[in-house]
Amino acid sequence: MNKPKKVKISEKPFDWLGHGFYVWENNYARALEWARDKQKRGKIKKASVIGVVFTLDHCLDLIDNEFIGILSKYYDLMKIDFQSLGKELPKNKDVKEDEHKDLLIRELDCAVIEYLHQKIKEAIESGEEPSLREFDSARGVFIEGGPAFPGAGVQKKSHIQICIRNMECIKGFFIPRI
Repeated sequence: MNKPKKVKISEKPFDWLGHGFYVWENNYARALEWARDKQKRGKIKKASVIGVVFTLDHCLDLIDNEFIGILSKYYDLMKIDFQSLGKELPKNKDVKEDEHKDLLIRELDCAVIEYLHQKIKEAIESGEEPSLREFDSARGVFIEGGPAFPGAGVQKKSHIQICIRNMECIKGFFIPRI
């Protein structure tokens, strides 16, 4: 379990932070709840949680205004590209079972972040932006679950997720002590 090159990379079109290895930040209970839901749906045999020691390195941190601004800029560029091709932008969608309408299928978010990564990579390869660096990870708050109490802005299942793109950021795995 401590070989970072053998982790499963997610490349689903709704991976809201883009493609990579997803981890939860400091929320064992929510991670286990997610795994148990996945087990109930028959997607995995046994729900469990493992710990990961990692670094963010160069992180697209969507809890930081600077990076939210960068993401907005790439959304605008992607929108122009899609319009010029006569294509419709992907949309974030609800899951029919989600009574809270949290837009859990984040196809637009994924597309914008993947577009950002692709454009940065192209700019680096062409030499037009020598100061650019590819992002090693992305981090953001995933809001979901409905209000924690009537009128609340806090949601029951909100958590911070991290998408690791550069597997060298993973230093090891461990079994959490609970």
